[in-house]
Amino acid sequence: MDFSVAEFADNPEPRCPCVLLLDNSWSMNGQPIVELNEGLASFKEELLADSLAAKRVEIAIVSFGPVQVVNSFQTAEHFTPPELTAQKDTPMGLAIMQGLELLSQRKALYREHGIPFFRPWIFLITDGTPTDDWKSAAAEVRKGEESRAFAFFAVGVEGANLDILQQISMRQPLRLRGLRFRELFQWLSNSMRSVSRSVPGTEVPLINPTNPDGWASV
Repeated sequence: MDFSVAEFADNPEPRCPCVLLLDNSWSMNGQPIVELNEGLASFKEELLADSLAAKRVEIAIVSFGPVQVVNSFQTAEHFTPPELTAQKDTPMGLAIMQGLELLSQRKALYREHGIPFFRPWIFLITDGTPTDDWKSAAAEVRKGEESRAFAFFAVGVEGANLDILQQISMRQPLRLRGLRFRELFQWLSNSMRSVSRSVPGTEVPLINPTNPDGWASV
């Protein structure tokens, strides 16, 4: 049985796909992974507070340390925030490729069922340096950005290699201030809520997260 038929029949709203690529390598152990998990829980709460976003925003999570699809695409109302644990190394390149594949499959499903969708977001959070080949993934990110297939954002937690993130992301990578994951996810949910209220294909102005009271710096 094709469950996507029932899924899209029940909820034919346009979709805002958002892929979270989350580093759960061992260096995230302790307070960083705790704060990340709490941020994910607040992300769901914030989206659920907006009835339209709850139906339109779809979240998928790929963790890396090792690479694992933790959540396939689900609307906010069906999304269950995971409890990530810090594990091994940082295969960032493979995680990006996995996220791109997941997104490609989802977009094909939208098209098959006639579901409009907004430009997808891919949001990478890491505190480390890739331990695998990341250059092929960087080339795919560049191709996707140039064709407007998605928008890619990179956030470095303390210890992240921002030089490499700069080579992966066409947007300026942001540095998380302290462990302000909750504020980061609040910004992300507000941004997704704004996108979900817009018309697919239009640009939506975003609040600058590097404002003095924001969660990021450059």
